[in-house]
Amino acid sequence: MASFIIRDVRIFTGEAVIPEGFVHVQDGKIKAVGAASQTPKASIKTYSKPGHTLLPGLIDAHIHADMANPVALPQALRFGVTTVCEMHNELVNVLKLRKQAQEPDTAAYKTAGQAATIENGWPIPVIMAHDKSPETAAEIAKWPKLSNRENVIEYLEWNKKEMQPDYIKLMHESGTPMGWTLAKPTVELERTIVEEANKRGYLTVAHALSLNDTLEVLEAGVDGLTHTICDQPPTQELVKAYKKNNAWLNPTLAAIGSLTTEGKKLQERFAHDPRTVGLIGEKEIGNMCACMAMAAKIAKVEYAYESVRMLREAGIDIICGSDAAGPAVGTAFGLSVHHELYLFVHKIGMSPQEALRSATSLIAKRFKFDDRGRLAEGLNADLLLVEGNPLEDIDATLNIRGVWREGALCSAHGAKLEA
Repeated sequence: MASFIIRDVRIFTGEAVIPEGFVHVQDGKIKAVGAASQTPKASIKTYSKPGHTLLPGLIDAHIHADMANPVALPQALRFGVTTVCEMHNELVNVLKLRKQAQEPDTAAYKTAGQAATIENGWPIPVIMAHDKSPETAAEIAKWPKLSNRENVIEYLEWNKKEMQPDYIKLMHESGTPMGWTLAKPTVELERTIVEEANKRGYLTVAHALSLNDTLEVLEAGVDGLTHTICDQPPTQELVKAYKKNNAWLNPTLAAIGSLTTEGKKLQERFAHDPRTVGLIGEKEIGNMCACMAMAAKIAKVEYAYESVRMLREAGIDIICGSDAAGPAVGTAFGLSVHHELYLFVHKIGMSPQEALRSATSLIAKRFKFDDRGRLAEGLNADLLLVEGNPLEDIDATLNIRGVWREGALCSAHGAKLEA
């Protein structure tokens, strides 16, 4: 495996800033990090990049590579996302994606495997409304239809054996923000899933979009939420519920903007940013410019912003995840992480450094990924090199000049790096 040094760069380690420093990579791991004056003298490839910033590879805490979408992992990496966390997929797709993640030019892959679902519960009605094919119906028929402790245990043991998940995903959606009435698990069932998952060493994460649904699933004891609320303004009861669990929040603000259509203008701006040329296909650009619109009549993106501001002010950890998926128009693998970071800074009030931490070290900490998310000795050499200073201007994250996963350079950026 390649060994190299990047020097004379500003470094954000995931926690702290080194104004002018170096990183030494050896055999896919970080061998050393420090001030530029301490750069080792070694006869290996050396990149000197004054005016650039080196960051840990970004982590997207929330994607769905539906149908084992072959675009997801390569496109994510091209945008500096070196690890993606999938939040639900079927066995056949998980196996394909795990295999693809062993290939060059792909992001690393984490997954919930098959989410914990119930009869006619989320996301079954949404999928069936848009895809009535016999193949999809047959696949959904295999999904778990949980109702009691016995079949929860059966589901978890099957998921553990077949999928080897990194965490367990719960679905707790009434349909309120969309004006729908959907089948929803009881709090007792959700608590059972959390208890049995914890016994097996798994963290639990949950989908919920309304205030009441979020309060319920937090009552069940989940470790984190994969969306914020958008059906009404936040309350102090919400803050108390998060604090009780020490739960984190992945708000997916860009995706909620697509659900309400209020994010369309910014989606188009990111989709057509000249810095994305060659990193994203025409179909994906078109998807990024469209809106899901399912919650346009009831939900408001400002409720989502208000909830994140309130929870952040109360000390709740906010992590970055896009909810990028093929059918989730308004999103794009990799690119939507940059969109989300922009919203964190310009709508929530985070500093750029806080936003960058939300997409690197904080995700790694909350998901217990102890081999990535920071630039530190012994960790994976997952690196993102950008021109400029994203610690002052978050927009600079798209000035991508180099991306490495475990020390391997993404080929899309080789020419930029040598320039």
